[in-house]
Amino acid sequence: MLKFLVRRLTLGVAVMWVVATAVFILYFIAPHDVARTLAGKQSTERVIQLIRHRLGLDKPITEQYLDYLNRLLHGDLGYSYVNSMPVVNVIKEDLPITASVAFGGAILWLLIGVSAGVLAATRPRSFLDRTVTAFALFFYSMPVFLLGQLFLLLLFFRLTMAGFDIFPGGGYVPFAASPGEWLRHLILPWFTVALVSASTYARLTRGSMLEVLGEDYIRTARSKGLRERRVIYRHGLRAGMSPVVTQFGIDLGTLLGGVILTETVFGLPGLGQQIVTSISDGDLPVIMGLVLLASGFIVLANIVVDALYAVLDPRVRLT
Repeated sequence: MLKFLVRRLTLGVAVMWVVATAVFILYFIAPHDVARTLAGKQSTERVIQLIRHRLGLDKPITEQYLDYLNRLLHGDLGYSYVNSMPVVNVIKEDLPITASVAFGGAILWLLIGVSAGVLAATRPRSFLDRTVTAFALFFYSMPVFLLGQLFLLLLFFRLTMAGFDIFPGGGYVPFAASPGEWLRHLILPWFTVALVSASTYARLTRGSMLEVLGEDYIRTARSKGLRERRVIYRHGLRAGMSPVVTQFGIDLGTLLGGVILTETVFGLPGLGQQIVTSISDGDLPVIMGLVLLASGFIVLANIVVDALYAVLDPRVRLT
């Protein structure tokens, strides 16, 4: 297990180095003049040269690359061109909002998706199975922005017009300021993220459980007189969770990188909104920092998922 983790961590560091190098090539070597872009169309050549010197763009490319890697190793992602803040500070401000949406939505979609998938798998070809499949296909086909808009129309606008101010229309309140308001502002974003993703998990869980429940060791457990509930949840679900965990690692890493559509619909100033704003403003250091952050989350999530395989399924051996 230790050798496996060391090998996976080494591979993860190599992947991050490749990503960082690709970002450097796109930013520093791609055929565009960053200094001229920042200076604007009306600037003089002297101003452009000053900006180029300040950013270190007048140094040899190898020296720029080494300086870039050295800054990354020390956690320095540069400064935002728009507000002159360190990119690390920009991420620190926005990350708690995105993390709140991501983790809350992830807990909901796991509870809804896995529970629905288990119920459908234990009653194959029944009315319940067909109902779960129909709802899974419906929400799987539903775009996130459309579902969010429907929630705002029905649960915010209609209820507010009727005199029931239950769900806010957007915005974010920090947990430290008011836990109740924090929860109230995140309920609709959570369900928007959860219902779309839960459909995938319901189908994954159903398919995996149907395969596992037909295995010989499940029939042996039943022949020993174990209760059906213990057979399903202790032996079947544990072994059938491998594809679910794989998907969860990918989805959660991607979500932490920025829930762009959900944050845009509900006006949440998280990493997703920051990505949209930075692209519009051409704030390249922030874009670079967010790309590296999202890549790091995905790499870390995959390492954790690989380690969990051995815990969930006794048949898996990590070497």
